[in-house]
Amino acid sequence: MDSPPPTTEQSSTDCCQGHQTDPPGPQSSTDDTNIQQNTTNGNDKGQRDSPPPTTEQKGRNAGNCSADICQGDQTDPPGPQSSTDDTNSQQNTTNGRDKGQMDSPPPTTEQSSTDCCQGDQTNPPGPQSSTDDTKSQQNTNGNDKGQRNSHLPTTEQSSTDCCQGDQTDPPGPQSSTDDSNSQQNTTNGKDKGQMDSPLSTTEQSSTDCCQGDQTNFPATQSSTDDTNSQQNTTNEINLESFLKDLGLEQHYRKKLSLQNILQIDKKTIDDEPAKCKSHLPWHFLKKLMMVNVTARNVKYDSDKNSNDDGMSENTELDFNDLFDVANSEDMVNPLDVITALFLCSDGFVQQQMALKMSMCQFPVPLLLPSCDSQQCTLMLWAMRDIVKQYRPEALSESKDFTEERIVLSNLPMVSFVRLGECSLSKSETLNKLLSNSQQYHNIFVHHNMECGDSPRRISNGLTEITWYLPCGNKNIDIFSQPVAVANLRGDIESFETQYAFLCQASAAVFVFLDKLDDLSRLSKKQHHQTQIFLVGNIGDKFPDVTFLNQVTKTLGLTKNNLLFKKNQENYANFIKRLREAVSKVISKTERKMSIEQMANIAHELRIWVDEDFPECQTAKQHADAITAEIQDTLTFKEEQLPLQGQIWKELTSLEKEEFRLQKLGSENIEKRKSDLKEKIDTLRQNQNSKDFSNAMKSFITALSLPQIERNYFLKWMQIYLDDVSRIKLSELRDLYEEKRKSSENKEEIKQLDQQLTNSSLGTEHFFREMGQMYEASRFLPETDPSRQQLKYLPELCAQLLMDGFPFELVDGDASNIPLQWVSDVLSQLNEIVSPKNKILVVTVLGVQSTGKSTLLNTMFGVQFAVSCGRCTRGAFMLLIKVHEEFKTVLNCDFIVIIDTEGLKSLEGAQLNKNRDYDNKLATLVVGMSNITITNLATENLTEMKDILQIVLHAFLRVREIDKKPKCIFVHQNVSSAAAHEKNTQAQDHLLKLLNELTQTIAQTDQKECKSFSDIMEYNPNTGNFFIPGLWNGNPPMAPVNVGYSEAVYELKKSLIQPMENVDFGAYSICKFQSCLKILWDAIKHENLLLSFRDSLETVAHNRLRTEFEDWDNKFINEVKQWITDAETKISNRKSNNLTKSETKKLVKALKKTATIMLSDGERKILDNLTQYFSQTEGLVHLVTGYRENYEKKVKKDRQGLEKLVNTRLQMAEDIALKRYYRQNYV
Repeated sequence: MDSPPPTTEQSSTDCCQGHQTDPPGPQSSTDDTNIQQNTTNGNDKGQRDSPPPTTEQKGRNAGNCSADICQGDQTDPPGPQSSTDDTNSQQNTTNGRDKGQMDSPPPTTEQSSTDCCQGDQTNPPGPQSSTDDTKSQQNTNGNDKGQRNSHLPTTEQSSTDCCQGDQTDPPGPQSSTDDSNSQQNTTNGKDKGQMDSPLSTTEQSSTDCCQGDQTNFPATQSSTDDTNSQQNTTNEINLESFLKDLGLEQHYRKKLSLQNILQIDKKTIDDEPAKCKSHLPWHFLKKLMMVNVTARNVKYDSDKNSNDDGMSENTELDFNDLFDVANSEDMVNPLDVITALFLCSDGFVQQQMALKMSMCQFPVPLLLPSCDSQQCTLMLWAMRDIVKQYRPEALSESKDFTEERIVLSNLPMVSFVRLGECSLSKSETLNKLLSNSQQYHNIFVHHNMECGDSPRRISNGLTEITWYLPCGNKNIDIFSQPVAVANLRGDIESFETQYAFLCQASAAVFVFLDKLDDLSRLSKKQHHQTQIFLVGNIGDKFPDVTFLNQVTKTLGLTKNNLLFKKNQENYANFIKRLREAVSKVISKTERKMSIEQMANIAHELRIWVDEDFPECQTAKQHADAITAEIQDTLTFKEEQLPLQGQIWKELTSLEKEEFRLQKLGSENIEKRKSDLKEKIDTLRQNQNSKDFSNAMKSFITALSLPQIERNYFLKWMQIYLDDVSRIKLSELRDLYEEKRKSSENKEEIKQLDQQLTNSSLGTEHFFREMGQMYEASRFLPETDPSRQQLKYLPELCAQLLMDGFPFELVDGDASNIPLQWVSDVLSQLNEIVSPKNKILVVTVLGVQSTGKSTLLNTMFGVQFAVSCGRCTRGAFMLLIKVHEEFKTVLNCDFIVIIDTEGLKSLEGAQLNKNRDYDNKLATLVVGMSNITITNLATENLTEMKDILQIVLHAFLRVREIDKKPKCIFVHQNVSSAAAHEKNTQAQDHLLKLLNELTQTIAQTDQKECKSFSDIMEYNPNTGNFFIPGLWNGNPPMAPVNVGYSEAVYELKKSLIQPMENVDFGAYSICKFQSCLKILWDAIKHENLLLSFRDSLETVAHNRLRTEFEDWDNKFINEVKQWITDAETKISNRKSNNLTKSETKKLVKALKKTATIMLSDGERKILDNLTQYFSQTEGLVHLVTGYRENYEKKVKKDRQGLEKLVNTRLQMAEDIALKRYYRQNYV
């Protein structure tokens, strides 16, 4: 692969110090041509850590031993062959892709054509004809394909260099006739090969020396052989040249990582358009990471183009300018940019690219070509992060949906390929096929898109895949069932391996063609039982019916398999017929296959699979060992992750009590503190007494692997655990929603909520367990083996932070921080990065499930968890590196992003569970931040107040530590058509509300604050961002709204540009660590105010209590007055001359009157409560949860008053009767 063009000075008598194969005798020109074409146009493949070529490969390269002298095994070349044999060999291999063992190592750049080496050697043949040399040069237009880990050849390679690599000597002269055929085959750069031919290694070069096995080509060959001998080198040079144009040549060897593309630099906020080709990949990545659907617009404005302005001062009319044809060759095809980036990126960047492309409704690479080796790769790993939701026809009535990882979905696939030339644009036809009239989208790049007509240089052979997923609305859905759609770029004549793969994996293959004569070639390639459909534009051409019948019979086609656009046929009608054909395939086929299953087909065809390399597979095995036994997540957590369960929650409760005791004045305070400390020590001893679980042993062992394996392991763990949790959480979530709406049994809802919490299982739970193991070990003696064994864990987690993984600061389920664990991890992080340890902290607060994590992922390209049914409660930090050149601008080395989960969650709101959690979490993260983003995903005033009061409470408290963070409010789901005036009114309304709430909270907390700006740095003109909805249309087929991406980008710029002017500037990681401890200790000392979700609730409750007491006291006073009057009436019975029986009758009547009076009074208070809670203004909505309590109090008060009335009336009756007895009988 890396050999330069051969020279005429090469000698056939080179010596080597290894295995040697001597050149054979003369051969006919035809034979020479064929042998050379087989080795030159072949797909040389290399694998990262692959074993050497197989015996079968070596056997093909071996011949009979000659008289040459060597210091190793010798294989002599064969003798002459007949021209007929040579001719057949040429036809079989000239256009062929020779396939090598997948595991062969990559080539080196030091290989030379006439080198002396310490390994196997192939001696050079004789001279070549000039005709061959001429045609050999035309190979430079070939399609260059790069391999992930192979090294690019250098242009300085000489034919007389000395090296330590494999060497293959150039062939001899060739006839001009063979040269002509060779030129036609190689100039277009489309190499074809037998699908089942053995694979050649990338070390097999026509002129190299090596330290390994060596095969010499014939000494005398025709000129065609020389032409083909140069093709691989030419392809490599073309690939190198193209990557150099894009500024990616260094990343072909050292792959782009997420740290490379996510770091903050000048390009992050630079709005300058691309000025040259080298800007294009970064502009594409920048927009793609922000899921901007305009990312594929890769046109650049060169100086020449920018100076050629249509509005120039030269107004002289030049008709040549008007009719000049634009030169598309100066531009770069978007598919080439995408292919180049996938070739130059590591597996994690490829995953992110595929995920973002899928969100944009771009197709993603299924088979990625590598033009330097003519080999392709199945991109299974790259697509593993894509999770799709859809509603097939069977679920349309229930309104349920299917959510699954796309590589695991068993779906029918229909593939679209081209044979020869076709006047119908295959990709544009596909776009119309998959789009309805209300929601058209350019899914596939086509020639009518910007730069879509530019010649493809390295992306021929690219097979893209997308999915049509129904939403369950028959008026919108084009297909009622999900289907995968594949699109092969280029002619299947040149890419037989890809075509064979599609035939085996697809339910149907639609072949686009114009010339029916090409069908004869298609019939020869029919190796599979898949349905074939012919699609074309015959226009007014009348086909040869006899020939058509013959070919269709050979292919097993019927009339329904022929879809030709008729002359004058409406294009919409043609698309309709095509849709009907696809629909029938989907509904009738039994051939359904997941992408994961397609890997088996790839292996059979010797197509590489991107995750088939040792590091990835080793990591997968470690993840499998942990997750394979998970049957029930609750049972697994209890058995394998026991330390973070009940023991940790009890420790949290004891710590809270310990801190609150310090405010008590009891004389027994010291004894109580001693008792609490003893209980804490006992619980820690209980933790230490437990053996490390098998899962945690395996987890920690895997984290100790080398970096790349460790990163793959964590990704596999995330994939497996999400898949396990998704099914269980989906069932529980549906049941929870049903019970929440219909059930009055709060205990039942509480139990379901606990099941949701227990069923959530992610990598964060394993890290929580690590934290508890580490914290418990600190209670052991310094020399204890268990403590020594775990002391390196903080360093491991610090390194993971550097690698871009989130780290949990706050355990939301326990509402606590494992402070020793977190502090030691931050200390280790400080040691790793010092002295470059300055950070700026950005925090996002907002109600759960309102697009907060999606906002962060879009803004910074990070990977906070979204759409997993229910995210784990807590606060997570993530580190983003600042580029060296940009550090002086931001005055920091890293930006820390803190994402909060579970704030004002549905479960907490319904159950009043952990009612102080929201305030604690908000206070902590605001106190740690330089910039706080408050996400308001609603225009509802009540819901807006709910989140604002939490945030304001936190802002007011951090003011006590002399910190005044910058505040930004993000209004999501705002209509893109909203006028500027409407947004201005919203800003004014928000400011007024903020000032009112600030005054109310300050009054409650006895603080002196009159406006929001007293506690936060806030400018209403620059501190509000209005962001439209995420999707442009109806999911799941809707792409991300470009307005959303652009608005988030403006928000990102507003964060980064003024960072150097933030009042409370960057601080060190050590200070961040100490600030965390101080704030958390202060929060744990909090008093009653934190027992409410916010201080406004306290105000609202006080108002309700005051109103109720007024009603209640009035009622009680009225009853007491009535009792007094009734007692007086009974005691005055003498004046009325009442007898004993009359007295009893009077008391009975009074009791009856009292019952009516008490019922009326009770009803009146209940009516007052109903009227009070029906108010829409004020703070009434904050205390609706107390209504039941007050209603119960009314009933209880009524019962008490009724008892009081009866008692007092009975006492009055007794007194009256005793007096009557004394007066009449004593």
